[in-house]
Amino acid sequence: MDRPVAEALDLLTNGEIEIEGRMPWSSNATFLVHVRAGEQSHPAIYKPVRGERPLWDFEPGLHRRELAAYRLSEACGLHLVPPTVIRDGPLGEGSLQWFVDADHRQHYFTIHEQRPDLHDALREIAAFDIVANNTDRKSGHVLLGDHGQIWGIDHGLCFAGDFKLRTVIWEFAGDPLSESVAAWVAAVAGEVPAGVVTLLSDHEVDAIAGRAERLARAGTLPIDPTGRRYPWPLV
Repeated sequence: MDRPVAEALDLLTNGEIEIEGRMPWSSNATFLVHVRAGEQSHPAIYKPVRGERPLWDFEPGLHRRELAAYRLSEACGLHLVPPTVIRDGPLGEGSLQWFVDADHRQHYFTIHEQRPDLHDALREIAAFDIVANNTDRKSGHVLLGDHGQIWGIDHGLCFAGDFKLRTVIWEFAGDPLSESVAAWVAAVAGEVPAGVVTLLSDHEVDAIAGRAERLARAGTLPIDPTGRRYPWPLV
């Protein structure tokens, strides 16, 4: 992050949104925007509800899941999801997420291969995705930011009540949870953060606690015996 989180959230919440263009290859309408307030300006990703394609397994309002992922990450002390808010924009209500400076030549597969020093951070994302029930963790949804910061983006397809994990992060299957990961997983199993609860259905909230409890009880990252829990495309 190039500025404190509180400043980023204030700019996202109160700044004027100017659309720069639509992001290519996105299944839903996703826009690169600039958020401006006085002399301050920063790019962000805007996902309006009206640009969502209907899905049979998720109700309209994926922007709430983007915010829920941010709030879960912050409540667990992970800080892996860029600052995110919900607000009205040029195309109506949607999520607005800070655009992080990253080396966009890098993604999960290259980071895993080239940066073993970041494997613990990747294990944290793997655990987060299990608890959040991420159905779309493509390799390109893992970014390498400044100073080796790992970011996770695109969390609209998370928090379904039925378990439907789809992720490319399977290299750590069977690894034990670190003490820090085990601690936040157990905390979520005991009580789902209030900021997440307000954004999801009761069934989805109960499912979060259930996934966290099972992960805490296992003490290890799960193994996929089917080999089918991958998103498509992979990158």
